[in-house]
Amino acid sequence: MSQSIVVQKYGGSSVADVERIRKVAQRVVETKAKGYRVVVVVSAMGKTTDQLMARAREISASPSRRELDMLLSCGERTSMALLSMAIQELGHEAISLTGSQSGIMTNDRHSGARILEVRPYRVEDELERGRVVIVAGFQGVSYKREVTTLGRGGSDTTAVALAGALGAEYCEICSDVDGVYSADPRVVDAAALLKAISHEELLELTSHGAKVLHAESVEFARRSGIALWARATVGDGEGTRIDKPESVDHEHPITGVTGQRNLVRLRARVTQSMDHMLAVAADASLPVLHLDADHEIADLWFSPTDVPDWAKVREKLLGQVEIEEGCGAVTIVGDFFGRNAAKLARARSVAAGAGIRIKAMATSPLRATLFCAQDDVDELTRALHRAFREE
Repeated sequence: MSQSIVVQKYGGSSVADVERIRKVAQRVVETKAKGYRVVVVVSAMGKTTDQLMARAREISASPSRRELDMLLSCGERTSMALLSMAIQELGHEAISLTGSQSGIMTNDRHSGARILEVRPYRVEDELERGRVVIVAGFQGVSYKREVTTLGRGGSDTTAVALAGALGAEYCEICSDVDGVYSADPRVVDAAALLKAISHEELLELTSHGAKVLHAESVEFARRSGIALWARATVGDGEGTRIDKPESVDHEHPITGVTGQRNLVRLRARVTQSMDHMLAVAADASLPVLHLDADHEIADLWFSPTDVPDWAKVREKLLGQVEIEEGCGAVTIVGDFFGRNAAKLARARSVAAGAGIRIKAMATSPLRATLFCAQDDVDELTRALHRAFREE
């Protein structure tokens, strides 16, 4: 009977320097000693991705997405090689593999590609040889044989996708936080660690600003049925279990509140420039958060985080589309929150009481999103958390 497989993912802060890499190596070896075959997915060390991006910006205000992918993929490759060396120094066999060597197949979009398929044959072969397999997160290869990256936080998706393809017993997402909180603890002092959360609720939180996991990784976990944990790299805390809705005990009216900055609102006249706005958005693969249109005005909201050539895209819109940058949004997530008129009315009342102007509002069954100025995000997050979670 073959040993069960465990997939562990370590974020940039967990591998930020040599000493931390050695500690991760020790944790990996301890997991292997429990009888598991271990696959490890790593992010780039610390601020490496930001530093590489800054160098690219020194060359070009709107760098080529393809060349950015080639550049940024180097960060994770550094981490994987160093961790493999550290594990070997502890007396265990390990091998590092790039995203393409690991069989991470994506679509042909650069800067924010999506995983289409995982072909983990090389990973399986190395596990059979008794090795710990270290995989570079955040990256894959398109069907055109191009190196692609998965967007900020994409290493989470690499880990969960591999766990599903390998039939892993569980997948750990390890970082410098204990798990998923009801709000960002750096913003809300009363934020509480959640013992468990449903895939659907976490998907809403991560899609609207919560950085604890990559949104697409949550969707992969939901589809594959892999047991998923968000845990701290250091310490013995159990962390947060991402589970089925019926397994999650809702003690509060809402699950969490999350904020998002650096949003852009595009506004177009329906009869004049809406088609142009949508055509440019489609061509640039803008990650749309919300689209609202009546018979006169259409508003499209998105985050330019994974749009490195936003300056070039912006030029195509100027003159026909009104562009408002520096926007933000705060999202409340809870069971059927977005279908409860009384709660929606109260959310707007809370914003008004805090002196915050709401630019727009969007709902789904599990959430309500209030769009505002980005300078108001933290205050609105605190006010809504206090009103719905703390009372």
